[in-house]
Amino acid sequence: MTVATCKRFSAPADLERFRDELRRRPPAAARTVRVCIGTGCTARGSHKVYELFTQALKEVGAKAEAAKCVGCHGFCERGPIVVVQPGDILYQRVEEPDVAEIFRETIMGGRVVERLLYEDPATKARARTSAEIPFYKAQQRIVLAHNGEIDPKRIEDYVAVGGYAALAKTLATMTPEEVLSEVEKSGLRGRGGGGFPTGRKWRSCREAPGEPKYVICNGDEGDPGAFMDRSVMEGNPHSVIEGMIIGAYAIGSHQGYLYVRNEYPLAVEHLKLAIAQAREFGLLGEDILGTGFSFDIRINRGGGAFVCGESTALMASLEGRPGEPRAKYVHTVEHGLWDKPSNLNNVETWANVPPILNNGSGWFAAIGTAKSKGTKVFSLVGEVVNTGLIEVPMGMTLRQIIFDIGGGVKGGKAFKGVQTGGPSGGCIPAQFLDAPVDFDELTRLGSMMGSGGMIVMSEDTCMVNVARYFTHFLMDESCGKCTPCREGLAQMLAILDRITHGEGQPGDIDQLQKMAGLLEGAALCALGKTAANPVMSTIRYFRQEYDAHIIEKRCPAKQCRGLFRYEISVERCKACGLCRKHCPAEAVSGAKKTPHVIDQQKCTRCGTCLEKCPFDAVLKV
Repeated sequence: MTVATCKRFSAPADLERFRDELRRRPPAAARTVRVCIGTGCTARGSHKVYELFTQALKEVGAKAEAAKCVGCHGFCERGPIVVVQPGDILYQRVEEPDVAEIFRETIMGGRVVERLLYEDPATKARARTSAEIPFYKAQQRIVLAHNGEIDPKRIEDYVAVGGYAALAKTLATMTPEEVLSEVEKSGLRGRGGGGFPTGRKWRSCREAPGEPKYVICNGDEGDPGAFMDRSVMEGNPHSVIEGMIIGAYAIGSHQGYLYVRNEYPLAVEHLKLAIAQAREFGLLGEDILGTGFSFDIRINRGGGAFVCGESTALMASLEGRPGEPRAKYVHTVEHGLWDKPSNLNNVETWANVPPILNNGSGWFAAIGTAKSKGTKVFSLVGEVVNTGLIEVPMGMTLRQIIFDIGGGVKGGKAFKGVQTGGPSGGCIPAQFLDAPVDFDELTRLGSMMGSGGMIVMSEDTCMVNVARYFTHFLMDESCGKCTPCREGLAQMLAILDRITHGEGQPGDIDQLQKMAGLLEGAALCALGKTAANPVMSTIRYFRQEYDAHIIEKRCPAKQCRGLFRYEISVERCKACGLCRKHCPAEAVSGAKKTPHVIDQQKCTRCGTCLEKCPFDAVLKV
């Protein structure tokens, strides 16, 4: 049975028979190859790598399935990723010329290509499998369990690894009340930012008067550096769809919406195909699995506004209106989309539902901390050695994430801070590296979980400039509906601009703190209420940097132009003349065999001398 010729499942038993058939099928070839076609690897040419493997396998008579496209493995720093089975041999940074060697040595000859294996920077030991790589060792994957394993375009792959078993179990053996109870007991909290108990939200929506009820998935991931939801939608779209169907059954909904960020074309493509396949198999639409329950999903593409990640703004956008939030005293579970009861969860939350129903609430609740259960997916980016997508149990410390999984700070530089929770999150300093990562602890530290962005910063990062960057982002993305957010962020940005340009004044910090309090207390939605977090957390933990900018007119991190100067080291200068030759201000002077000097009156701090010097003789001071 294939997607093109399948018969519609008329009962849960049909699904199980099909699953058994898939698992009994012989392998496509003695050795198969999986090529990551997630957005990160695709940008580095993985599609061409896949085509070359397909052609090579075809020439030796292997079945088409011997080469498989899979979703993001998470280890984005090392893409494109290729895995050869059996043996789970992981090759990293595979380029087109490497395909012939892998095919000849590994697929045909059974030998490992050592140079393409991961090499530990410290021990120089090579790892053959993902289980041997530190980046993967400390992870516990639930949502990402099958990313990198299944072809997101083949429903058969998802079914073969247990897909839709939770749906069949739910519809055949459980009442809506039992599903609600199981999700409540699991302790699952929303992974989209607020961390609200999922089961409680579902129950409130089910009990709210009014029909129809709507189920919505928020895939409008807009945080800078975040790509958690994108990778799930691209790599395992059926997990999201299955979670939504189960949630719809529990709530009593028959119509769902997937609101996907417009900049995610591959996610949209895979979701569209997955929805079509699920309908064809009888897993979506009318009379699902012959149980009498009906539910369908429609995809809507976001308009590119960060504020549409907020629930009421998203629903306004779905209705065709401008994406503007409304007052929070009107709850969307009672008056949401088209003023009907509506339940909104993000991609990761929905993808957690099938494993919970398959394994039981007790299994999920045993993972994590007392009030933050399960795992969390993070995009680990910034000045960290191993950038990528990770999934770890709640309660793992920042130190374990950044140093054990992330490999520490690039270039051996000192760790300065980590920004969590997206643009509205806070910056956490090195003194809290051993803090557990969960909803409540991050809030206590002045940050937030958010959707899972984690940006690592080194000693070279100016924290005042970080606050300015995120304030600028949030001001641009504010819908402008409420005065505190519209005017407050603009005023805060003006102050931060002055400080980073050496024009800060006594009293600026007091003014920033007053406006932050105004935003928190009077802004209409969560974007405005949390918008001052980057400013307040950097003032709280890095006050000395603000004082240096304002009082000493100096940037300790040497990032803010005009608040540091360039000097040439007498000991390092080889008098090659490159700095003098390329200086646009003619501020460098010096004769042959004589260390050069920068005229500070002429210097414009453009950095050309630093860029051109081959001897690291130009210093920021």
